Amino acid sequence: MYNGLYITATGPMSGKSSIALGAMQLLSRSRRKVAFFRPIINEPVWDDRDPDIHLILEHFKIRMDYADAFAYTHHEARQIINSGSRNVLLENIIRKYKKLLETFDFVLCVGTDFLGKDPVFEFELNAEIAANLGCPILLVVSGYETSAEDIHDSLQVTMEGLKPYGLDVVASIINRRSLTQSELDDLRNHFSTEERRALIYSVPNEPAIGQPTMADVQKGLNAKVLFGEKRLDALVGDYLIAAMHVDNILGYIDKDQLLVTPGDRSDVLLAAIASRLSSSTPDIAGVLLTGGLEPPEVVCKFIEGWTGSPLPILLTEHHTYKAIMALQEVYGFIEPGDSRKVNSALGLFEQYVNGKEIENRIGGQRSMRITPMMFEFELIERAKSRKMRIVLAEGLDERILRATDILLRRDVAEIILLGNVEEIRARANALGLDIGQARIIDPVHSELFEKYVASYHELRKKKGITPEQARDTMSDATYFASMMVKMDDADGMVSGAVNTTAHTIRPAFEFIKAKPGFSVVSSVFLMCLKDRVLVFGDCAVNPNPTAQQLAEIAVASAYTARVFGIEPRVAMLSYSTGTSGKGADVDIVVEATKIAQEMDPELDLEGPLQYDAAIDPGVAKTKMPDSKVAGRATVFIFPDLNTGNNTYKAVQRAAGAVAIGPVLQGLNKPVNDLSRGCTVPDIVNTVAITAVQAAAEKDAGR
Repeated sequence: MYNGLYITATGPMSGKSSIALGAMQLLSRSRRKVAFFRPIINEPVWDDRDPDIHLILEHFKIRMDYADAFAYTHHEARQIINSGSRNVLLENIIRKYKKLLETFDFVLCVGTDFLGKDPVFEFELNAEIAANLGCPILLVVSGYETSAEDIHDSLQVTMEGLKPYGLDVVASIINRRSLTQSELDDLRNHFSTEERRALIYSVPNEPAIGQPTMADVQKGLNAKVLFGEKRLDALVGDYLIAAMHVDNILGYIDKDQLLVTPGDRSDVLLAAIASRLSSSTPDIAGVLLTGGLEPPEVVCKFIEGWTGSPLPILLTEHHTYKAIMALQEVYGFIEPGDSRKVNSALGLFEQYVNGKEIENRIGGQRSMRITPMMFEFELIERAKSRKMRIVLAEGLDERILRATDILLRRDVAEIILLGNVEEIRARANALGLDIGQARIIDPVHSELFEKYVASYHELRKKKGITPEQARDTMSDATYFASMMVKMDDADGMVSGAVNTTAHTIRPAFEFIKAKPGFSVVSSVFLMCLKDRVLVFGDCAVNPNPTAQQLAEIAVASAYTARVFGIEPRVAMLSYSTGTSGKGADVDIVVEATKIAQEMDPELDLEGPLQYDAAIDPGVAKTKMPDSKVAGRATVFIFPDLNTGNNTYKAVQRAAGAVAIGPVLQGLNKPVNDLSRGCTVPDIVNTVAITAVQAAAEKDAGR
């Protein structure tokens, strides 16, 4: 079993950064603490930091100093080797690597960038470093604009070059190229040996990952942002030098272009803005003004008053020719905050690279403890394994749209957005989001509307609902979304980013209803601590449950725990453990425990238990030494909402836990509520949770 993995490319511009991103996520699923290490980095272009190190440390929130993540710059390494001290270089790299293993379980290493003048030197150096670190190799081969025959030849040369070092090549990834299954099979057959089958994968090119953004341009040219600071994430596909008359320039405008023009060409600048207002011209990425010439004040005032989609406008001190030359050196780095690039890279890796095969090759062994990151990754994987149709009622909200972009890039679920179709598409376009795979429905103008009105009227007419009232009610997106779930036109629903909790769950109470055998709908929070995930219920819905309701909440919470891969050991909480205390509050827990045990005799469930006796083995040994639950509880059932809500928030803040939820349970079909202060990651997690619940309900209904 290896304690490290070394990613190396065979040449420049291979896209190894995106492969490193996918590999780190893969490793983080099965190992608690993974470090990131680059033995040799290129001289940082800006911010005095290596882009790959910055990306991995920030995105995965790895707690290690930047200085510990590399050993030398390329220039330093060259000097040491040229002075005849190659062994000193290797010894210091090994020392740094071993130092990381004192704190971390595993180290992901990424080799050089191949931006120097001697690729053979870099290839041999990477191989020598990997061999001395005792790491297997994950090989990245650029397939961009390369034939299958040339890829075969490149792999052949590379494999021959690695033989003298005795390196174990875990897998080879042909990046930025779609090979046919036949071509892949030919490569695998050719490079397989009698002892082992060759793992070779092909990841297609995604321009959104490799293209620079306006932010990259701004940094690369040290340009000043004049306008459109909120749209610096716009991708730059090509450059257009706008030196001709405006009439002629308009004929050359293309999608994602960066218009480069002298700062005194106000006519070109205004034409560029006008092009964004026209539906007949492609949307450009932005404008780069050269020569340090700012537009006249009157033009600036005009732009400041523009209410359309913001257009990034940058100003560089370079003259036009020098600016164009500088643009050739601008690369499309993946920034940790760029969700589009990050999730595109992760989605492609997950789809085209078999992570289980790679883990088996490096000795993948799942940790018995679960970190929050492990749980969130596992959550996404569970959702992806059975793609469900999830409807989001608040389709125009920016956070919902950003989450939709991520969910589609990660292939987590089929997304249905409710709202005005044109407004949603225009909003997404203005934000630079790709939601093309989402199904967008305007409830009132949907072909489903009349059917839903009739169904709602039939379900609620005994409550005095008239056809007119049913029509008004179904015009509400939350009710429409809930009816989609009821009528099996969607598998689950998520709302609450804009609407209140009451408005979100009221339709579910009205016609989705509770499961047979349950009289109450409840909730749990999935509490991700540093080394485990616990289930807390009910912390959001029922203020003062009866003994019967408390028992139902316990059984439902145990079922929810199983759905998310948590072995349920249920503690019925009270201020008393066992028979040590008396009173009405204790009596309810005692009765609820008996009812729950009758409902599910096979369930490990005990009560009453105090929280410390439920979670701490030392306390449990004193208070309940023979208990199967005490000291080992994974599901905690609180006696009332006041206790539950305060406790989950206290644990969240004091222990730094990640609280995922509330997750509603006890309904016939999954509906989940967001808080109005939710973040984009909250929405992504909630959709994944809803998808996992939906898949579990379908399995249970077979």
